[in-house]
Amino acid sequence: ILPIGPTGYGDSPYQSFSAFAGNPYFIDFRVLHEQGYLTADEIPAEVPVGPVDYGVLYQQRPVVLQKAADRLLAAASAEYKDFCTAQSFWLDDYALFMALKDSYNGLAWTQWPSAIRKRERHALEKARQELQSEVDFYVFLQLLFYTQWKKLAAYARAHNVKIIGDIPIYVALDSADAWANPKLFLLDEEDRPVLVAGCPPDAFTADGQLWGNPLYRWDLMQETGFQWWKERLSGSFELYDCLRIDHFRGFESYYAIPYGDKTARNGAWQKLALIHISEPTRR
Repeated sequence: ILPIGPTGYGDSPYQSFSAFAGNPYFIDFRVLHEQGYLTADEIPAEVPVGPVDYGVLYQQRPVVLQKAADRLLAAASAEYKDFCTAQSFWLDDYALFMALKDSYNGLAWTQWPSAIRKRERHALEKARQELQSEVDFYVFLQLLFYTQWKKLAAYARAHNVKIIGDIPIYVALDSADAWANPKLFLLDEEDRPVLVAGCPPDAFTADGQLWGNPLYRWDLMQETGFQWWKERLSGSFELYDCLRIDHFRGFESYYAIPYGDKTARNGAWQKLALIHISEPTRR
């Protein structure tokens, strides 16, 4: 299956607002009705089979889901609190990121006021206080997604069906991942990419492919014991039985394109040679 994260501008599953969060478009309103979080007349009419109008989803879904959120958050369950604790390593930053993004009318985080963009402590604390209800809403959406997805995955396994999840090797620049961990990405002092990802020209694309994702600071990744990647893979295995890492060769060498270029023609291959994995101790 394609990546299931929340999609940004253009609705591409490969340009998600988070490497950990799930897309609220997949939340089943019928299940919420069965649980008492929605009334029958609040559930929209069934969408006709055919092309998806993402504009309609973007406008209508949050309105319905907000009604369910208000009922659940009025008396937060132990399940809600346990979920917040278990997923805190990414959930807190993601929920605040999305609440802030809404408050700035969808602007990319690289265009936010400096104090918020740079994650100054007092600015973050003030934002959390002012946007607490919005932050809670985005946490609620993830609880619903994870709960429903895990039931679906369990049903599939019970019928001898395994789910292979597709995760992009890179994350979007406009994502909670880049905002919360800017030092792990090749960004300048103004949080703009120095080099971006893509593929070189070939027989099929004369200009190559310019994806625009920020590249990793693999040296700093290594200093942390690749903790971000360990958390990402661990989180992915909560959702899938198997993983396919899209463009996994980027772990060995990657194509780097100067930021601001209009094509991928001027990029160059960068060898990833700093990582050394020692042989396991034999007993």
